[in-house]
Amino acid sequence: MKLSEHGANLIKSFESCKLQAYKDQRGIPTIGWGHTLGVHMGMSISQYQADTFFLQDVFGVEKTVNNLVSVSLDQNEFDALCCFVYNIGTTAFSSSHLLMYLNQGNYVLAAQEFIKWDHITVDGKLVVSEGLKNRRITESNLFMLGKGIVQQVS
Repeated sequence: MKLSEHGANLIKSFESCKLQAYKDQRGIPTIGWGHTLGVHMGMSISQYQADTFFLQDVFGVEKTVNNLVSVSLDQNEFDALCCFVYNIGTTAFSSSHLLMYLNQGNYVLAAQEFIKWDHITVDGKLVVSEGLKNRRITESNLFMLGKGIVQQVS
């Protein structure tokens, strides 16, 4: 499967695009649409390069989801998973309960797992990030679209 335009726009809505390197919430040098590979502070890129990095990163995410998920997915489920993996990375996804439940065919439990990934570490303590919480609810709702289950933002 391939990420849809809607899925790409969803990722971009959460990532935003910055042409100058910055440190993300975890202190990792980041640039463009959340790109981290080979990024160093002081780096700057063009919009074209940011978009190219995005396409490369999406290709890797698509490959991860296609290779690790063993059940059938509709486009909304695939897009939600790609948005999720784009943010948490392949390693975290591959060992997640979300993937385990999904591959067992339990889409509802899998959808409930998204929200558990709403924490960041600040000064050595895990705290809820409202931005991540909203992202996870959006991803979960997209994943469950058409199944009649919607999580609410509180």
